[in-house]
Amino acid sequence: MGRRNHGNGTGMALAVRIELILLAALVCAAIGKRLSFSPRGSKTGEAIEVTADGSYIKWVEFNVTCEAMEAAYEWDIDSYRKPIHLDWIDLLAYSGARTGGKFDSGSVRKINEAAQKIADGETTMEELTDGMEYYDYYREAYGAVLGGMVGEFSLKENGEWKHYYGLKAFSPIAKGFDYSHYDDFGASRSYGYSRPHLGHDMMGIIGTPIVAVESGVVEALGWNQYGGWRIGIRSFDGRRYYYYAHLRQNYPYAEGLKEGSVVTAGDVIGYMGHTGYSATENVNNIETVHLHWGLQLIFDESQKEGSNEIWVDCYELTKFLYRNRSEAAKVEGTKEWKRVREMADPEAEKALQK
Repeated sequence: MGRRNHGNGTGMALAVRIELILLAALVCAAIGKRLSFSPRGSKTGEAIEVTADGSYIKWVEFNVTCEAMEAAYEWDIDSYRKPIHLDWIDLLAYSGARTGGKFDSGSVRKINEAAQKIADGETTMEELTDGMEYYDYYREAYGAVLGGMVGEFSLKENGEWKHYYGLKAFSPIAKGFDYSHYDDFGASRSYGYSRPHLGHDMMGIIGTPIVAVESGVVEALGWNQYGGWRIGIRSFDGRRYYYYAHLRQNYPYAEGLKEGSVVTAGDVIGYMGHTGYSATENVNNIETVHLHWGLQLIFDESQKEGSNEIWVDCYELTKFLYRNRSEAAKVEGTKEWKRVREMADPEAEKALQK
């Protein structure tokens, strides 16, 4: 139901994409190195340009199902510290490369079969993907989406820090708060200008605590006429920009949050509302109370603003993240909520020490 005020209408965006594809083709022809294909299952049918001279990825469709992510993730955490550690992104990229990015009911079986062979020492991921022309593309694309979500972290339990390996990204809605959602990515929006919906809406009640999906740095905070009160958080590797919009009127943000703040995944960062669709600040012009959250991929800084932006469908990812919800407790006498379990993310700790 909302997004940042970037880009032009659908027609202009298509024209820009066509121009970029033609330009890429000329450059690649000049150096004689060009890889281009149209993935099966593509919603747009547009070619994905992957140049061999180090140019960045221009387009990504993230069609990985929740079930596929769960299967690959279980192999990853079960094999951690074993002689053969299976990386979940490698497994997903292998499946994506086999099918042109299409995931269906057979994807989990294919992932499990490949993982079992690797775990049994019958083969390696390098051998399985040898000759797969687009494996490297899918590995980089899926790595950009999921790269900061699994790893080592610590939780404070009974006053002591305990170390873990696993999912360290969270659902954007705090534990214990109900919501409803459906796959609305790409649906038409008309406020301001005709454009597709480039995010995922989660409907709930005013004041629901919103938490950071991944650790990172607050890059934007304030009013946007499309998103209302909103927060933009950049991952530490710079590849992901998380956008949280339509936050609560009068009290949208967690206390002390500002641009430049380092947040840890699972921290309460704001509160659900229905602000936006107004050039005047602090206005509730959105009919339905909800969180709009979006995930933008950035392979080159030129993609951060404008018609080259890459936003991915977060519906299946939201379903996957439901397995990890951060519990929050009310701070008595205030409008604030704070996370219950303290978490230490090594990447956030590094950023705080700079």
